[in-house]
Amino acid sequence: MDFGVVFQTDPPAQAVIDLTVKAEEAGFNYAWTFDSHVLWQEPFVIYSQMLSKTERMTVGPMVTNPGTRDLTVTASLFATLNEMFGERTVVGIGRGDSALRVIGKKPCRLAELGESIDIIRALAQGEEVEYNGVNVRFPWAKKTRVPILVAAYGPKTLALTGQKADGFILQLADPYLTKYMIQAVRDAAEAAGRNPDDLYMCVAAPAYVGDDIAHQRDQVRWFGGMVGNHVADLVGRYGTDTSLIPAELTSYIEGRKGYDYQEHGRSESTHVDFVSDDLIDRFCLLGPVDNHIARLEELREMGVDQFSIYLQHDGKEETLRAYGEEIIPAING
Repeated sequence: MDFGVVFQTDPPAQAVIDLTVKAEEAGFNYAWTFDSHVLWQEPFVIYSQMLSKTERMTVGPMVTNPGTRDLTVTASLFATLNEMFGERTVVGIGRGDSALRVIGKKPCRLAELGESIDIIRALAQGEEVEYNGVNVRFPWAKKTRVPILVAAYGPKTLALTGQKADGFILQLADPYLTKYMIQAVRDAAEAAGRNPDDLYMCVAAPAYVGDDIAHQRDQVRWFGGMVGNHVADLVGRYGTDTSLIPAELTSYIEGRKGYDYQEHGRSESTHVDFVSDDLIDRFCLLGPVDNHIARLEELREMGVDQFSIYLQHDGKEETLRAYGEEIIPAING
């Protein structure tokens, strides 16, 4: 199993670069960042430094979107980074949440997301595409591979992931929901004539190693609020039809009253009282080392290829150390 870590690009940017180096030393091989250019520093300019200071790390956004940058800009960036550092980039992409909403825009339509997968992949591979009615190709680009993973929860986006993407990002670590959603993606891939085994499955969630679980829950309660924001969109679109969306995903937002993007992904969030301890225990990995190993083994059996840690809490370095010294060796031998 691969292991990754997800950073917010809070200033100073050097802190993100330093933690990327520490993560690689601990045995992690993926470093992701949030991509919300108003709430945090612009991550695309930081990737070059993350790559230059490491040897093995694969770097990319979790997640970008088709709406805040022209698709050709996104493709050019990753093709350029691959030319500079080898094929060490990955694109996590979704319809867009905080990056778009804080500038008064709505998430992109599903058709735009599908188009973005095709265009970014083709251009980064040195191919020609039709875009805005003209043919576009990077004459300088070598053929290179930039895997595109889609973040999804809803049935239509899960289906699109299986039909078009190189992989799937699930932003929670609940075993039931992981099994359910990976199967939905695999079914869509098979129906589209693709080999489901070719898709790369990534689960991302907060992880915090230690004995004070009450404190850990308070530090990662924000995650239930962040996921709940996406779930509220799904309920608004599909209602509570359990044939489309599992109740295990939707039922917990009944007490949700809104969302403050200025507290997005922050351990000090004040709008997440509706997130129960049970929900946190399902969605996140908390407690002593053995708890983490048990959940990771369960996720691996479901076909998860990578587990990435949202490292937004007050135990960053301790958690990296525990994963590097005890958890990653236990999982990967």
